[in-house]
Amino acid sequence: MENKFVVSLRTFSQKPTDLKQGYKVVLLVLLVLLIDQASKFYIKTNFQMNEQVHIFGLEWARLLFVENEGMAFGIKFNVDHGGFDYGKLLLSLFRILMVTGLIWYMRVLLRAKVPMGFVYCVGLITAGALGNIIDSMFYALIFSGEYHDVARLTPFGQGYGLTEGLPMNGFLHGRVVDMFYFPITTINLPEWLGGGSFLFFSPIFNVADAAITTGVLSILLFQRRFFRDGFVEEQKTAPAAMGHETTTEAQQPEEVVENPVNKVDEDADFTEPEADEQRRDNGSSDVVADQPAEGKKDEA
Repeated sequence: MENKFVVSLRTFSQKPTDLKQGYKVVLLVLLVLLIDQASKFYIKTNFQMNEQVHIFGLEWARLLFVENEGMAFGIKFNVDHGGFDYGKLLLSLFRILMVTGLIWYMRVLLRAKVPMGFVYCVGLITAGALGNIIDSMFYALIFSGEYHDVARLTPFGQGYGLTEGLPMNGFLHGRVVDMFYFPITTINLPEWLGGGSFLFFSPIFNVADAAITTGVLSILLFQRRFFRDGFVEEQKTAPAAMGHETTTEAQQPEEVVENPVNKVDEDADFTEPEADEQRRDNGSSDVVADQPAEGKKDEA
């Protein structure tokens, strides 16, 4: 009873702890999703296609409304067969499977209590993939598709997927909204590199793409020790276990050697008094033996 009472006092005396690590990751994912979808809704309902605005008046930072049917940064994935493009459908299904695997992987990481920096990076990648999946799944169902006019919200299922005749009324065939454009500078290549010029940075992307890129680069630059430490720890534990076995094996012969030595010392302790008694007996016999000899000499 006393132990239970002490435990109860400890639990009540503890300070309020922070949110669990898993809740923090969920909050990060939801925050990225909220910013991503809010920015896309704003661009979709306030900008015409290819309309652009300078950010803070900067020439190299712009909001430019474009849509793409492919992956991050406008990369397309086309698979045509029998007049039907399976690329968008396969890409959307792949994203769903990837997000499912990432959510499962984050649960494994949290249970293994790995460094939270690595878990947050995986959370950013998951949030980015979810953001683009929402575009593919629902935008063709809820937005109109006027090219020269600002899009508007429509009743569910009455969006541009229906008007454009997309498969499944546009479900899993929606176009992803991109808006961030940073044409920082034009780089001219020298003749010995082939000449020509290219624009840096030309891709147009969204918050979800930025989250995916940030998560991947953070893992490559700052979280490589997660893989290295795991491998090193496995290498250290194996030699440590082997060293422990060798030390225990080495100690056993020493104990075997010590026992005979102790026995010899004990035997020596017990035998020394016997030897002294024998010497005394021999000495007394020698004295007795010498006395008759002296007596014989006197008689002679």
